Amino acid sequence: MITSFSNPKVKALRKLDQKKYRQETGLFFIEGLRTVGEAIQTGAPIQTLVIAPELLVSEFGQSLVNHPAVADADRMAVSAEIYQKIAHKQGPQGLGALVRQNWQALDEIKPAKNDLWIALDAVSDPGNLGTIMRTTEAIGGQGLILLGHSTDPYDPTAVKASMGAIFSLGLIKTDWDVFHDWTKTWQINLYGTSDGAQTDYQTINYKRPLTLLMGSERHGLTKSQITACHKVVRIPMEGRTDSLNLAVATAVVLYEIYNQSRKFVTIDL
Repeated sequence: MITSFSNPKVKALRKLDQKKYRQETGLFFIEGLRTVGEAIQTGAPIQTLVIAPELLVSEFGQSLVNHPAVADADRMAVSAEIYQKIAHKQGPQGLGALVRQNWQALDEIKPAKNDLWIALDAVSDPGNLGTIMRTTEAIGGQGLILLGHSTDPYDPTAVKASMGAIFSLGLIKTDWDVFHDWTKTWQINLYGTSDGAQTDYQTINYKRPLTLLMGSERHGLTKSQITACHKVVRIPMEGRTDSLNLAVATAVVLYEIYNQSRKFVTIDL
């Protein structure tokens, strides 16, 4: 049982709040029964379970600790006081995990005919990124391609906002030129959004395989990115607001794409 904040393992764990240290170690920290449960169910590469026995009182929590999928994972027992300091939310449940990051290389991705990817250029807000991951997983998308100086999907805020989706999605880091070449090689239909576009997002047929390209919160898509898209669409607005939050805008378009491909059951009233 670790009870000292000066313990090297505790110091290393707390340093994972820093992007630099996450990059150096290739690890990130998750916290809470639901998130750890999602990691276990999806086969995420859990290295160490972090357990506070005083706080871990539920049967579900105990079942996670004893799950066969984490039989080979290390155990790190800490006091309730230590755990409350490293947890990222109020009322911690006493179970966290150190997980290895799972990046993919773009040249390893060979899209199937119905694939849907989201490419984000220089997204800066980890909350937005996490929410987009959650939406992407909800509509059955394959993953996210992060272009330029995008924020880290393994940031604690992004991980929390993803609600476990981070374990199910492909995550790729690359630059615009490499990404653009990839879309041409695999004949990916590239769709973008812009407030200056003439086409309403609900008036076109989105052809797969496709990638939805979204620009940064501040600047949107560049001129060269807009030119590269097969079609650029806009989300109409009636009120005084002239823009939507990036995560909201992405969700609006993604659900239009999703609705065009899913089968409805009609009910006569």
